[in-house]
Amino acid sequence: MQIESIKIKNYRLFRDVEIKAIPKLCVLVGANGTGKSTLFDVFSFLKDALSGNVTKAVGKRGGFKELASRGHADEPIEISLQFRLQLAKYQRLVTYVLEFVQEKGKIVITREILRYKRGKHGSPYRFLDFARGKGFAINNEEDFSKSDEDLTREEQQVEPDILAVKGLGQFERFKGANAFRSMIENWHISDFHVSEARPSREIEYAEHLSTLGDNLAQVASYMAEQHPERFKQVLLSMQKRVPGVQLVDSKQTEDGRLVLRFQDGSFKDPFLARHVSDGTIKMFAYLVLLHDPSPFPLLAIEEPENQLYPELLVELAEEFRAYAERGGQVFVSTHSPDFLNALRLEEIFCLQKREGFTQIRNAGESEILHALNKEGDLPGYLWKQGLMKDLM
Repeated sequence: MQIESIKIKNYRLFRDVEIKAIPKLCVLVGANGTGKSTLFDVFSFLKDALSGNVTKAVGKRGGFKELASRGHADEPIEISLQFRLQLAKYQRLVTYVLEFVQEKGKIVITREILRYKRGKHGSPYRFLDFARGKGFAINNEEDFSKSDEDLTREEQQVEPDILAVKGLGQFERFKGANAFRSMIENWHISDFHVSEARPSREIEYAEHLSTLGDNLAQVASYMAEQHPERFKQVLLSMQKRVPGVQLVDSKQTEDGRLVLRFQDGSFKDPFLARHVSDGTIKMFAYLVLLHDPSPFPLLAIEEPENQLYPELLVELAEEFRAYAERGGQVFVSTHSPDFLNALRLEEIFCLQKREGFTQIRNAGESEILHALNKEGDLPGYLWKQGLMKDLM
């Protein structure tokens, strides 16, 4: 599933923004404080709301007054996503809309809709429609032989601050809600910390890197044992990007813990992770993440250039694109011209504040930037020279 557009109203810096024609690799650029982290927080908010409820997700962010755009706490917050979804043998463009307010100190979902066109023509059909905890869902939506009038509605009721897709998405008969819930549950919004990846950890089964990266040794061990060819690609990439590194492995200690070790060809014995550089740890973690045999449907990473040598960033950008092409959509924020130099203009979205709120525009929409790029000016140079700011 790929997100094709995002519309956000009254969410912090996003008073009213829409991002259209989102590619598989979407890179955000902008000065500090323009809202790059806010977009990632929208993803985290939806995931938090799904795992708990909207009240808890709002409270985690300081309350409704802090979450709503400044001066507009009396208005609803709205998040709308359009994404491609495979239903039976058909692919549909699905729209999900969530709107919520605060009334008498309580969070209330005033609108939650999941809709898409059943055929090539006509208006989108609502397969899930809830407001204030009451609504309906269609339980035979994949039966495309039936007319809209013959579809079966199930009336349901949930708490006013609980997502309907959370409850109904547990059931296979609600195909759209089930697929949407699964998509959000498997989003990976990275909060990687090198300090978390260094220590030894108790031996546990782990197939995928956690958001903090604190199970790096376990995932490396799993990949080496269960997907040796893919792990070999990780090691080959490490050898090219980090001079001297010949081998990376996980070793069990006497007290039953796993430690990550790096072998430098200049030395006989391998180093424990705590003795290698932050950049080496971070590059290895990114490679393990990006070579995951089962890509996350959405991967979001802020400023991957931190602690990495600038010359590595072009190749890292290419790794992100390869990951996206394998099936995992990627969102990245960056300040690095070197990273941008590996991108196409259509993959770059520029953020800028106007009158206190953020505007977003695709660099690929500018004929001037295309002309300069065609003449040989790379996107990183265009950004560094301030030419992308003219988009706004």
